[in-house]
Amino acid sequence: MTLTQWFIFILIIQVIHGLGTWKLYIKAGRQAWEAFVPFYNGIVLMKIINRPVWWVILLFLPIVNLIMFPVIWVETARSFGKNQTVDTFLAVVSLGFYNYYLNYVADVNYIENRSLTPKTGSGDWISSILFAIVAATIVHTYIIQPFTIPSSSLEKSLLVGDFLFVSKFHYGARVPMTTVAAPMVHDTIPVIGSKSYLFDDHYEDRKTSFKNKFQLPYLRFPGFEDIERNDIVVFNQPADTLLDMNKFKPDRNYYKPIDKKTNLVKRCVGVAGDTLEVRNGFVYINGKKNELPDRAHLQFSYFVQPKTNQFNPAYLKERYDITDGFGIINNENTYYFSAISDEALAKFKNNPNVASITPNIQEKGLRDPNIFPHDPAYNWNVDFFGPLYIPEQGKSIAITVENLPLYKRVITEYEGNDLKVQGNQILINGEVATNYTFKQNYYWMMGDNRHNSIDARAWGFVPFDHVVGKPVFIWMSWDGSKPRWERFFTTVSGEGKATSYLIPFLILLLGWFGFSKWRNHKKLNS
Repeated sequence: MTLTQWFIFILIIQVIHGLGTWKLYIKAGRQAWEAFVPFYNGIVLMKIINRPVWWVILLFLPIVNLIMFPVIWVETARSFGKNQTVDTFLAVVSLGFYNYYLNYVADVNYIENRSLTPKTGSGDWISSILFAIVAATIVHTYIIQPFTIPSSSLEKSLLVGDFLFVSKFHYGARVPMTTVAAPMVHDTIPVIGSKSYLFDDHYEDRKTSFKNKFQLPYLRFPGFEDIERNDIVVFNQPADTLLDMNKFKPDRNYYKPIDKKTNLVKRCVGVAGDTLEVRNGFVYINGKKNELPDRAHLQFSYFVQPKTNQFNPAYLKERYDITDGFGIINNENTYYFSAISDEALAKFKNNPNVASITPNIQEKGLRDPNIFPHDPAYNWNVDFFGPLYIPEQGKSIAITVENLPLYKRVITEYEGNDLKVQGNQILINGEVATNYTFKQNYYWMMGDNRHNSIDARAWGFVPFDHVVGKPVFIWMSWDGSKPRWERFFTTVSGEGKATSYLIPFLILLLGWFGFSKWRNHKKLNS
């Protein structure tokens, strides 16, 4: 729905609320009209049910409000003496319409100073769990989200098994577009494996299905910094149409809302307005070679011919920090190493078992059909790519039949225009177009692991509305069999070797527990 449609929908909800509660408002000593005034009726209701006024804000936060609405329905019933289990059940399963029964049929009296303390241990437990979920959902959605590194795309900077905290507020927290979804999970409910949100993902139904009318338009709170070149960014994979991102041949395409597309983490090597080119595997921005931060380590793939012995993975990991997979590819005992950094290569080439090492670099002009823009006119591959202009909000470019493959997805999928080609003419929304002005900023996201990363070279630009946040902190790291203690509580960005703040954190934590115990002991003896 559009913002106007949502506004009308909210007004309808206010009328439904007013019709179902106005008599209850009167019994609580308020005026009937107060039940119908948007937002103000919520403030009055919080006073009636003896709850904090700031709860009203929670009723307007997507996802969080799905938890808060049943709470308010139950609290309203209890404020008028209906506090039995059956009343709680009816308030929830009727989606709040139990209030209509209380308003028009039941003979109820307002309990002004009712106790807010649960009468049973189980009630207290449920109340604590419920509000813990609310608090965690707010933090997860608008402030900090935990994220696990699943692949070696940014190996050496971020390792497989790193557990991150991703800041939502650096670039501005995005308001959830999917309003009906399970809290604190992404696109799948754990264990049962079912979809965690309400949405019809069939292509032919996604724009007309009633389920999809509950989608909010894209909205984002202001951030305090822009995405800068070489930032590591978490974003939604823009071309995600898979049920499972590990299965690249699905039974059909699964079209998802933006905020439910698969989360990925890559390095932003090109920002809006840049002209990007890849030469011999290296990125050039506006004609100059891109200089990565000192914590970043590019990796490329190599063919390695041993002299006699086979290579031991554990030894190569320990000795040379070669962590990605490798294996024999032909009868001549040639090994293919999917990723080796320059630092590792300088040491590994002196290994007594290495006869030769050959870079796996594709030839310039040799087209890879899996590489963006997937068009025969562009003979690009992972090592030789571009030049390519990255769209910037408000900037216009000339659109021709020749460069249309580069920007067609931007114009249609990301910016919602109708596009047709008739001969040499391009029609956008039914009108002949020779220029196009972009509506938002776009970015180019790549892995440091240049030959073992599925990134923008495969699916193109990342729109700003797909940006989730900025990784800021590694709170834990696990290599699959044991913890990497030196990576606990380290920062993602910064210069020089990352420093672990685990020991200072543990000291502060112990100090806090000690202070709390002393304070409680002092209170008991005072």
